[in-house]
Amino acid sequence: MQAPSVGGVRLPRGGGEAVRLRRGSSLTDFAEKINANPASLVQALFHLGEMVTATQSVSDDLLELLGQEMNYVVQVVSPEDEDRELLKSFDLSYGEDTGTDQDLASRPPVVTVMGHVDHGKTRLLDTIRKTNVMGGESGGITQHIGAYQVPAELDGDERLITFIDTPGHEAFTAMRARGAKATDIAVLVVAADDGVMPQTVEAINHSQAAGVPVVVAVNKIDKEGADPTRVRGELTDYGLVPEEYGGETMFVDISAKQGDNIESLLESILLTADASLDLRANPGMEAQGVAIEAHLDRGRGPVATVLVQRGTLRVGDSVVAGDAHGRVRRMLDEHGADVTAAYPSRPVQVIGFTSVPGAGDNFLVVDEDRIARQIADRRRARERNAELAQRRKRISLEDLDSALKETNQLNLILKGDNSGTVEALEDALTKIEVGDEVELRVIHRGVGAVTESDVNLATAEDTIIMGFNVRAEGRATELANREGVEIRYYSVIYQAIDDIEQALKGMLKPEYEEVSLGRADIREVYRSSKVGTIAGCLVQSGSIRRNAKARLLRDNTVVRENLTVSSLRRFKDDATEVRDGFECGLTLSSYSDLRVGDEVETYELREKPRS
Repeated sequence: MQAPSVGGVRLPRGGGEAVRLRRGSSLTDFAEKINANPASLVQALFHLGEMVTATQSVSDDLLELLGQEMNYVVQVVSPEDEDRELLKSFDLSYGEDTGTDQDLASRPPVVTVMGHVDHGKTRLLDTIRKTNVMGGESGGITQHIGAYQVPAELDGDERLITFIDTPGHEAFTAMRARGAKATDIAVLVVAADDGVMPQTVEAINHSQAAGVPVVVAVNKIDKEGADPTRVRGELTDYGLVPEEYGGETMFVDISAKQGDNIESLLESILLTADASLDLRANPGMEAQGVAIEAHLDRGRGPVATVLVQRGTLRVGDSVVAGDAHGRVRRMLDEHGADVTAAYPSRPVQVIGFTSVPGAGDNFLVVDEDRIARQIADRRRARERNAELAQRRKRISLEDLDSALKETNQLNLILKGDNSGTVEALEDALTKIEVGDEVELRVIHRGVGAVTESDVNLATAEDTIIMGFNVRAEGRATELANREGVEIRYYSVIYQAIDDIEQALKGMLKPEYEEVSLGRADIREVYRSSKVGTIAGCLVQSGSIRRNAKARLLRDNTVVRENLTVSSLRRFKDDATEVRDGFECGLTLSSYSDLRVGDEVETYELREKPRS
């Protein structure tokens, strides 16, 4: 069978077989898989209307388009499969307990507290832990994830429960989804006086998607207007049927502020764990888990809050989390006390990473620092290629001219106190919709203070720097002032989103709407060698203003557009405006074809406010 041809370019013909490619692959990678010349693939895509170099990262849809032309089924490997294959090349695996059934030991349940903003999640954890976290939150809103372990009693036995706190603000969707995946049980906090709200429904969806059982804490029962029965009825519509109604979901009426029924809630969590889950893990294997949160500490360097899911994490272990690696120099619990060994379901702060891991990154212990570094380097390269492919704007030959013209683009550098909020902020900003006329581009994001290198990058790219719960360090402020770089500081996420949305709308080209001013009938036409053609008019409605835009109508048909009332007189005197019911004389630019019976319509263009 003859090889297919695109624009005269001979391409190797596939037999419908599958070709597996990682995200952000280049045409060279594709060519190696099918034993073809990369130049022929570049040329083929050019004839298909796409301009790509051989080594450039290419988006998934372009790879699939080229595969269809050549009768190959292109399969873009998912990030999870890609990571699995990477670890397999090092004889490692993630997500499974090794050993026999006898090696498994019971572990505490991991509980995620979820719910709508202001429904009392942080107050509940505050009461459980007997500490004051909420007082340190901006506006009483949790800005990042925290993990804590607390003791609880059931049938006379003291047991541990691990809690994960997730923000309720709508910008933190990804963090709530991540919290649901790392958890065993979800505690859904619903205010008895408020009922089911948007983030309540979203939390239910995350929990159901993760397949975790839900315990409902009906909070604020001490408030006036509280109606726990209404909350039970509303949640029944979402598949959460209370036990007293014949369902399987445990509901506990609490007051986080007064501390009412907190013990009952902890008991319900343990009962749900015992009834629905087999919570066991192998503490004897190399540790694996997930990075709940990470930030850059000025004195201690990168600090990651990790949740050990299986195995035991010890000081001195070589670890890799996402594209960050290092050796565990020190571990701290939620009270700041040193920990030498962290067992399954234990959250600890790990000090010793060479860079800040991403929130939600899987971490695992490896034999040597060298292996950890190699895995981290490969992951970093993979993510960079995928990001380049995603950012690349597709430019076809048809719209090349418009693509080369100047576009309105707002460049941002995001710096925050931890990786979770930086991720959430970027996610929320990229979802702002103001049309296709302006574009938001995050050219760099990072954890820690605003540095001189950030300012230098902003100078080169004409960029605004956003600092979230961080400030500029050292001479960065002085450099920014000297170079004219704007640094904006925020502590509450929706203020940052509102500011950027207003900035993007300000970059839009103004839209104008036509507002009618008045109409006049032409009763007489005079010719003047000095002035030109003068129309003697009677104003029928509104007013006629000098220098206003005008159009000429004849038998209700527009004869001429874009005219201007260049002169306006009332008898022998110049006038700026003549109202309805009065006569006037006027000239329309240098237009002379005016006839008796014509109508002059005047109007102005006013800028429309952007919605």
